[in-house]
Amino acid sequence: MQLHDVQPKTKRKDTKRVGRGGSRGTYSGRGQKGQKARSGGMRPDFRGGDTPLWKLFPKQRGANKKTDIKHRMFQIRQEKPVALNLDSLNKAFSDGETVSKDTLVEKGFIKNAKVKVKILSDGKLEKKLTFSELNFSESALKKIKDSGSTING
Repeated sequence: MQLHDVQPKTKRKDTKRVGRGGSRGTYSGRGQKGQKARSGGMRPDFRGGDTPLWKLFPKQRGANKKTDIKHRMFQIRQEKPVALNLDSLNKAFSDGETVSKDTLVEKGFIKNAKVKVKILSDGKLEKKLTFSELNFSESALKKIKDSGSTING
């Protein structure tokens, strides 16, 4: 067997050639007239006549002179965790219960278990609880350990 004799196992699928009459009608799914109906199409960076993104960002020569992107469309937004105080946990949970994302969803503190949760130190914790899969502030950690509660993971 030679290299030119090798055939693929799956059949190649032809790409749909739109805009040539036939079974799709005269406009062939492209609508009437306009820029998108023409054969030229648009560049991937075309923003409706607005300045292209690659022109908006500052440019510097050299590989190690990276500049921060300060543009309203490219701000990295981090989701803030839901803040819960020890005081509210003290009221909602009884002695010996576990505080996890699932139990917080059941009690109505958070909407779903995918949300990040951070325990803050406002109030006193007078019950021994078991915490799992949560973030804590430093002062909240101290209060939790003083109350005799345990932290898993």
